[in-house]
Amino acid sequence: MAYPQLRMTHSDLTPEVLILSQERFSGRLLKITVDRVRLQSGAEAEREVVHHPGGVGVVAIAEDGSVLLVRQYRHPAQELLWEIPAGGREPGESPLETGRRELSEETGYAAEAWLGVGATFLAPGYSTELLWYFRATGLTRAGEPHPDPDEVLETRSFTPSEVAEMVFRGQLRDAKTLAGLALAGALDLTSSGPGGPGWASGSP
Repeated sequence: MAYPQLRMTHSDLTPEVLILSQERFSGRLLKITVDRVRLQSGAEAEREVVHHPGGVGVVAIAEDGSVLLVRQYRHPAQELLWEIPAGGREPGESPLETGRRELSEETGYAAEAWLGVGATFLAPGYSTELLWYFRATGLTRAGEPHPDPDEVLETRSFTPSEVAEMVFRGQLRDAKTLAGLALAGALDLTSSGPGGPGWASGSP
């Protein structure tokens, strides 16, 4: 799936030129390189780059407007986080195929309609990871969740007002989830803004 390129205003900025790339780590999911690049000024700089195959996030919306989220413990964050169903792309998978697989694995649901709503780099300062987002509707229960062996998940539906309040209470702290909800039109903060429910409550 490709998204049209936006017409940008003229800029004198030019891409950095790769001089040398040295692999420092290669794991099951990630590869890390230290890249030597030449800047526009002619000076050289070092970039530490995490190479990731990319992934897909699914904003699954039921007929009543509620959103399916999953909660799991994230070791690097040292927290239990509510997130949209998401996961990495397998070799040869299209973003849509990944989205369908991840929704089924993590929630046990299938969706009749899939709409691509955008893609974002999650941490472009040091990572190649690009995450595609889909709005999935027409949900039906297709079976039981069957997550990866190293995943322990809890699944729950939240109303739009509950989602908005979770944002302002600091209970939705995952960047891809906030981006996906916004891109899919599933994040309405107008009733929970300053002075609204949850605004003055602070973090949990």
